[in-house]
Parts: sequence; structure tokens; C-alpha cells
Amino acid sequence: MADILAVTQLGNPVLRDHAQPVANIWEPRIQSLIDDLMATVIEKNGVGIAAPQVGYSDRILVIASRPSIRYPAAPEMEPTAMINPKIIGKSDEMVADWEGCLSVPGIRGIVNRYQAIEVEYTSRDGHLEHRELTGFVARIFQHEYDHLEGIIFLDRVADSHSMMTEDEYQKRIVFQS
Repeated sequence: MADILAVTQLGNPVLRDHAQPVANIWEPRIQSLIDDLMATVIEKNGVGIAAPQVGYSDRILVIASRPSIRYPAAPEMEPTAMINPKIIGKSDEMVADWEGCLSVPGIRGIVNRYQAIEVEYTSRDGHLEHRELTGFVARIFQHEYDHLEGIIFLDRVADSHSMMTEDEYQKRIVFQS
């Protein structure tokens, strides 16, 4: 049975470290961590999570896009674990949009991200996968991939005047949509 893990908060050094590649995906600790990441992201109303966000410096991220109170317009997809992911291609087009983070609770900011990316990763069952991700799902991947590189979304907010609390975001942005 999967555990709901505590989310590492801004200021914890693991969030600024470069996560280490996973050498053996079949290691029970790694398979258990994937289960725990999937359970934690759902429980915390996230759309993605990376291993450093629960205190582990492993190159694992989970994308779990679905509508929620935090992201009411998010597309629905099956939660997907990505081990040792890489961005192997990206579009020229960048899109600015709102982001938040489970590790930086209560804050939103506008971040520029590539509209489309091509990624490569190992699935939890050992298959090498190639996918093109677009729109919101591409944004989630880039946000979570940044966690593996020791980057927090606040590092990418171009204009600090765009930042606001989650409460204000819900009142001014989500409510007006």
C-alpha cells in the first residue's frame, strides 16, 4: 500500500540539489517511491510531483494532470511515472501562464514555458519511452523536470509583480475564468 509522503518545503536543500540518476528501476525502494509519489500527488491536489519534493534525490517525476480545485481546467490523463527523464526537443513557441508548487504553498506566479516538448524517459516497467507533450501537460513536465535540476518555479518568474497568493489567484483568476 502506498504512503502519503510529506512534501518538502522551499528552503530544504534537497530542492536545490541536482537529483541523481536511477541506476536500478527494479529496486524495491524505487518502485515503492513511485507508488508513494502517485498517491501523494493525488492526495495533495497536485498535477505533478518530483522525488526531491518528498525528500529523495532521485530522477523520478510523476505527471498526473486532472481537474482539481487548484487546476480546474487541467486535462485528464493517467498518472505517469517518468524515470531519468530528458527533454530532447522543444518548440520555438513559449507560453506564459500561471504556476504554483506543492513545495511553495500559497504562491502563484507567471512562468514562460515551451508550448511543446519532446521527452524521453524510462517507464516504471523498464520501457524506454518517447513522447511529445503539449500545452498544460508540457508545462507540468517542465516544472517537475526543473525540480530534478534544483530549480524552483520562482526562479523562472519573469516579473515578481505577477506573483500572488493562492487565495487571490482563486478569487481573481479562476473565479473570473
